Amino acid sequence: RIHVMAGRVPLGADRAAVAGKMETTFVENLRYAADLLAQENMIGLVEPINNRITDPRYYLNTPHQAAAILEKVGRPNLKLQLDLFHCQIMDGNLSRNLDTYFPLIGHIQIAQVPGRHEPDSPGELNFPYIFELLESLGYTGYVGCEYAPKGDTLEGLGWLRSYWESRGLQHGGTSKAAE
Repeated sequence: RIHVMAGRVPLGADRAAVAGKMETTFVENLRYAADLLAQENMIGLVEPINNRITDPRYYLNTPHQAAAILEKVGRPNLKLQLDLFHCQIMDGNLSRNLDTYFPLIGHIQIAQVPGRHEPDSPGELNFPYIFELLESLGYTGYVGCEYAPKGDTLEGLGWLRSYWESRGLQHGGTSKAAE
């Protein structure tokens, strides 16, 4: 899997004025990339990145926009990389968005909103609920942790150990009953 980035609105350009040309170029580029990736049996991922905080000039901003572009591209080896941090900032409604766009999702990324820290840090998102929702939807892929740890990396993964223990699992996600 490889992240295929959408590009940025040119400096000084009006987003609405260049949106059509940018979409056309992005769709053409994605078709070309998808065809090359298919030769290597690879999946391309497109990620909406919020333009409210992270990158005001990034072209692809919402899962709705990404889904429409993926439909226009029409290649089965292109998927949605849904970063819940960006999705919450742009649209909220994560449960509905996960359910709606689940067939398109090729990768999930997480970080707490608003601070972009560990999932157990104070914030808007209820990660135990989100993880259970992903399981109920049948998600079997990886969940990427794209956040800025408040401390060192090992300390920053303490939330995962706590989550596993709350589910009756050991370090590594194995069942205690399996021992």
